[in-house]
Amino acid sequence: MDSHPHLRIHSRNPASRSNGPGLRSVIWTQGCTLACPGCFNPESHLSATGETTALDILARWVFAQAPAVEGLTISGGEPFQQAAALAEFLSMIRSQSDLSVIVFTGYTQNELARIPAVPACLESIDILIAGRYVASRRQASGLLGSSNKTAHFLSGRYQPADLANLPEAELWILPDGSIQLSGINPLQW
Repeated sequence: MDSHPHLRIHSRNPASRSNGPGLRSVIWTQGCTLACPGCFNPESHLSATGETTALDILARWVFAQAPAVEGLTISGGEPFQQAAALAEFLSMIRSQSDLSVIVFTGYTQNELARIPAVPACLESIDILIAGRYVASRRQASGLLGSSNKTAHFLSGRYQPADLANLPEAELWILPDGSIQLSGINPLQW
């Protein structure tokens, strides 16, 4: 039995247009020790909170959205602080669907190279957005929150032009009446 059968998640949304090309499901992981100053989602930093979800249940949720969505975006928190579980989850998504996958990380490529499960993750990722958010270099366009972040097109499925005209932000009113903001520039609301 795999020792990483769960992901701790902060939130999820079945349909977003501001988190990558096309209509996408989004999962925000829970837990981040990077704590970039100015992070829009500091509620996702504590690793002891959030919802622990079995990978097969989370995959079924993604597949239930699949008829309507082009892909899956994973953000955080810091997804690669759960790298082994993320690798297993992304492998499930890739092997059972043709959904594209985008992952946001605060780590640089050099830092990711030191995390053992990362190569298995990268095999299932189409676009990797890497690097810490730096508030003084805020850019908020093309999925890059700050100008030091880099977009890595790993599969050839997408090109930089595919990120050029994405909505910068979205606002959702959830069934419980709460409001969820998302996108690369949600502060515009």
